[in-house]
Amino acid sequence: MTERALFAPICILAAIAVVWALQAAASIFAPVVGALFLIALVWPLQRGLQRVLPKLLALAIVVCVVVLAFFVFASIASWGFGRIGRSVLADSARFQLLYSQLADWLEGHGIVVAGVWAEHFNVGFFVRIAQGVTARLNTMISFWIVVVVYVLLGLLDTEAVARNARLALSGPAADTLINGSSLTASKWRRYMLVRTLMSLATGSMVWALSAAFGLRFAAEWGVIAFTLNYIPFIGPFVATFLPTLYALAQFGSPQAAISIFAGLNVIQFIIGSYIEPRVAGYVLAMSPFVVLFSVFFWSFLWGLFGAFIGVPITIALLTYCSQSPSTVWISQLLGSPTGPPQGEQPR
Repeated sequence: MTERALFAPICILAAIAVVWALQAAASIFAPVVGALFLIALVWPLQRGLQRVLPKLLALAIVVCVVVLAFFVFASIASWGFGRIGRSVLADSARFQLLYSQLADWLEGHGIVVAGVWAEHFNVGFFVRIAQGVTARLNTMISFWIVVVVYVLLGLLDTEAVARNARLALSGPAADTLINGSSLTASKWRRYMLVRTLMSLATGSMVWALSAAFGLRFAAEWGVIAFTLNYIPFIGPFVATFLPTLYALAQFGSPQAAISIFAGLNVIQFIIGSYIEPRVAGYVLAMSPFVVLFSVFFWSFLWGLFGAFIGVPITIALLTYCSQSPSTVWISQLLGSPTGPPQGEQPR
């Protein structure tokens, strides 16, 4: 076989090996990627503080800001999910009754679900969920502690890495690496700014809609919508589905649940399909298929963190592809539908 004939199989095998390594060594690679993402977000603050403060003092302030942001986000998420979870456990009998009625209706139409209910939907099921959430929370805390340590070390070496890249690589390769990294960091900051603004808008509108319908825990549903909106596609779906189920249990009326479901979907559609693309602009535009694939692929590799970081990773890959003439077609095909992929300047 010729070298050209062997090229495609070798690339496929290499891709499979890389994917396997990323999944097998998730505890190593995932914190590093998370740290790089955070370094990109906070580097402007670090650089600005270094101009007026000693480097180590500026670093201490930045790390405190990162830890405080983690604490605030985790606290409001725990508050929202915790209050809803306790309410669901307290009303488990009502949920069981509603499920039994639904199971009877489905069985009347030839769909048998009673066995699934008896096996899964019981008090033990909720206890297992609570235990799983507690274990995952402990794992996430350990994960973010490692990430913060990496951020601390990375911020100390950011400028040195850029200088070493100039020395170790040829001119074009160094330019591609440094310019791609700067542009990726700029896009990541814009991505998080847009995502945060849209999450705040979504959470506020969900809270207002829930309060208007008289749904209990309106503020908590708003907080849940805010937190889940950081995960594209999956987060908004869950943030729509859960209040609908709760509305069915509270009001006992399919019409009320359908009305709330429709209202929540209108909110998600307006913000996700109309407002957000116009706020983000072409710099962050990607094919919806690419976004959805990124979420599912990286969540398969790295779980919940992968679902969150999948889109930023894809943004980085497309940005680096746009820096090389041989791979710019990938960025044009999967990335921005308008605007030139080359010649972009970091903000």
